[in-house]
Amino acid sequence: MNKNRNYALKKLIKEGRLEITTGGWVMPDEACTHIYALVDQFIEGHHWVKTNLGIVPKTGWSIDPFGHGPTVPYILDKSGLEGTIIQRIHYAWKQWFAQRQIEEFYWITGWKSKKPTMIVHNQPFDIYSIKSTCGPHPSICLSFDFRKIPGEYSEYTAKHEDITEQNLHSKSKTLIEEYDRIGSLTTHNVVLVPLGDDFRYDYDIEFDAQYINYMKMFNYINGHKELFNADVQFGTPLDYFNAMKERQSDIPTLKGDFFVYSDIFSEGKPAYWSGYYTTRPYLKILTRQLEHQLRTAEILFTLVSNYLKQLDDRKLISSEKKLEKSYENLITARRNLGLFQHHDAITGTSKSAVMQDYGTKLFTSINHCIRLQETALTTIMVPDETLHGQNIIQSEMEWETYGKPIKKLQVSYVDKKKVILFNPLVESRTEIITLSSNTTNVRVYDTRQGKHVQYQIAPNIDVHEDGKRVISDTNFDITFVATLPPLTSVTFNLEEHVGVANHCVVFCNSCNDKSDGESLFVTKKMMPGDIQLENSVLKLLINRHTGFLRQIYRKDVYKKNVVEMQFGAYQSAQRHSGAYLFMPDYDSPEKNVLNTYSNWDKQSEDNIIIVSGPVSREITIMYLPFLIHTIKIFDVDDPILSRAVLVENIVDFEDPPKNRDTELFMRIQTDIQNGEPPEFYTDQNGFQYQKRTKIDKLGIEANYYPITTMAWMQDKETRLTLITNHAQGAASYEPGRLEVMLDRRTLYDDFRGIGEGVVDNKPTTFQNWLLLETMPGARIGKDNTDSMNTRNFSPEQKTNHYELPSHSADYLSRTFNYPVNVYLLDTSEMGEVAIKSSQTFVENFPNGIHLVTLRTITDDVLEQFPSTSSYMVLQRPGYSCTIGKFSKRVPSFNSKSKFSGLIINNLTSVSLTGLKTYQHLYDLEDIELEPMEVKTYKIKF
Repeated sequence: MNKNRNYALKKLIKEGRLEITTGGWVMPDEACTHIYALVDQFIEGHHWVKTNLGIVPKTGWSIDPFGHGPTVPYILDKSGLEGTIIQRIHYAWKQWFAQRQIEEFYWITGWKSKKPTMIVHNQPFDIYSIKSTCGPHPSICLSFDFRKIPGEYSEYTAKHEDITEQNLHSKSKTLIEEYDRIGSLTTHNVVLVPLGDDFRYDYDIEFDAQYINYMKMFNYINGHKELFNADVQFGTPLDYFNAMKERQSDIPTLKGDFFVYSDIFSEGKPAYWSGYYTTRPYLKILTRQLEHQLRTAEILFTLVSNYLKQLDDRKLISSEKKLEKSYENLITARRNLGLFQHHDAITGTSKSAVMQDYGTKLFTSINHCIRLQETALTTIMVPDETLHGQNIIQSEMEWETYGKPIKKLQVSYVDKKKVILFNPLVESRTEIITLSSNTTNVRVYDTRQGKHVQYQIAPNIDVHEDGKRVISDTNFDITFVATLPPLTSVTFNLEEHVGVANHCVVFCNSCNDKSDGESLFVTKKMMPGDIQLENSVLKLLINRHTGFLRQIYRKDVYKKNVVEMQFGAYQSAQRHSGAYLFMPDYDSPEKNVLNTYSNWDKQSEDNIIIVSGPVSREITIMYLPFLIHTIKIFDVDDPILSRAVLVENIVDFEDPPKNRDTELFMRIQTDIQNGEPPEFYTDQNGFQYQKRTKIDKLGIEANYYPITTMAWMQDKETRLTLITNHAQGAASYEPGRLEVMLDRRTLYDDFRGIGEGVVDNKPTTFQNWLLLETMPGARIGKDNTDSMNTRNFSPEQKTNHYELPSHSADYLSRTFNYPVNVYLLDTSEMGEVAIKSSQTFVENFPNGIHLVTLRTITDDVLEQFPSTSSYMVLQRPGYSCTIGKFSKRVPSFNSKSKFSGLIINNLTSVSLTGLKTYQHLYDLEDIELEPMEVKTYKIKF
């Protein structure tokens, strides 16, 4: 029976009577998703439908994401699709298109003027259900829904009326009148009318009922041309695009996006879908952590497994087999990541139990990816092949329980004194690495460069249940500076070293030292007045009473800027703010959420702790247990790290009903004159960028926009960029202000489908980079220190210039998304183990090209087995050459570019998801990418 159904399905597809649209693993969200996961789930889905159904998708179908952006159309176009259909855009945009009779357009990315080949069709009405698709009158459309299931009662069953000889003419006439009204919204004479809804065609009798009733009307209409002058038939999206293209050649172009989406379903009032940009941040962070671990696992698996195959060493057969066994977990990880990109998953808009299931899948796959990384690195870094079956290289991160904080393994003189760092990027980087240790008598040696590196030792400071702050004498952080070549693993040794020169100084007014004898760390009381944190480039002024940043002074340009950090919350409007929607209660002022937690001793100021060392200076303020806020700067010889400020917030909403109807934000108020109305810029899926201008007549909920990697605001003198490692909402609602939503707890449902509030908040760690940079043409000099209030913005100025992040912001964003992978060599069971000092996987790769992924292709016959071919997806990121510090990047391969120790047997240019073959290339030197472009190449090793 299953074989017969399978055959029937394939026959329908082959005959063009059934079309598989888009072909992604899911219909992804378009606001919160990152470019890596978007491309990856399209590759996974396209290969599944090609392998199992023998098709290459030709049209897209994206009718349920809550707003649409240009990234998914770009991916579909680069994957070879001919057309795509979108649905949920602001009702005012629907009206705008209808007035101009536009249903189709070419969607151009912000940086290009050349048309893509793919056409986008916008469905003209509110939603995709039968009630809203047959025409502009829902009450009429309901009577053309012929589903009738015994025992099922709804608004359409009340109007149910089968087509009979008696009503055939009147019903056909009414239907054509509705179709005519759709036709009036476009200049051609073809209309596309979906016939379905969520949870439909789950009974055989519905197929028959819809088909039989509609065919009666279609036959009657088509047989009476003199009455109707129409031709009606069942068809597919591809049929529609083909018919439309025959009739219309003058298709307009569009730039920009369709955020924020708003509907007017309830009460006839606009409801803005900007809450889901932030909802359930713990999972939004977790999916990006899986992206990173999966990407690292993909790259290591592809390079190491093919190296072993080409080496063909009998002694390494068992190592090769062990690696191959993990490929099945790699496939599962791809699919779990892909699943979470669904428009009701990464958005946080499913029931709590469903979100828990999603989270468990992400968590499981993170562990599987890390185990694979450990296996691959053991094989390549440990020369003794008899040890490859042992679990001797271990990630320092222990992902033990979903929803609980990640633990770190402690380094030890006895059996964990070697650390392996892997740089998963194809560009050199300098990074700050922090290890957990039970000793302070240590220093760090870089075995690749043969030298000791800059480091510091800091104590952990424990907060006891009675509120006392205690400096630990058993748990410490070793922080050191590591410089890593592109796509290279490097071994660092921890050496015994007695001395206090690299110990941090702790400033704390009420910390107790646990050690009985001489203190391991110098502890000082804080001086009166505001607090300063300083390195070679920056001087930060911190508000003594709140512990939050007030001002940044950049020494190299003699420039002071007000950068005032604030925390607050909007009170949710009950039943109007929920998982999807954001709507503050305008009758309530912004909530000072920290007042409840300002429970420290004002005299002793025991909520503020400063730790200062040779590598970093940081200040931590505690509003326990709700917020632990840390600001950190680095004193390192690196032009980017020394100019960036790391912001960390650990947020715990506690159990409900605490903090009910609370929408928590972090706000940065500056003296940057970014216009009235204010303008700011957001990234789109970590891939492209969009200017946002406040719409004065609308509230904050309509002026919140999605970010996935960064947002910035600027005037003629200064740009401030906030870099994030997960999706969240952002706004610039007042001049000089940039704010991001951190977390939301809404007690009630917002009536958009979830059926419950959002109260399952988890303790979550948020991290951001803050970057202040000089704009081109800004005045620099000592006479400029007090010019910060000069207005340098004209709201009338118009520009078509496509704004890009600075070189530093682009780099920090990428290193934030793909941090250095840290592993410890565990010799507890076998004593001393020889390990390579380093292993480089690429040579002469261009640092202006980002390796999105290097993904092994599954074998054509054995569906859980790897082949020797892989997809290399590359991106040429765009960045500004004139803002801040800039160093030139190389955007092209050369004759010496290669994968170390690997022979490329075949290199082919293919479509983005690999289903279409374009051109054979001689070697890597033939690869060409335009700025911002993403391309895929198929490599056979």
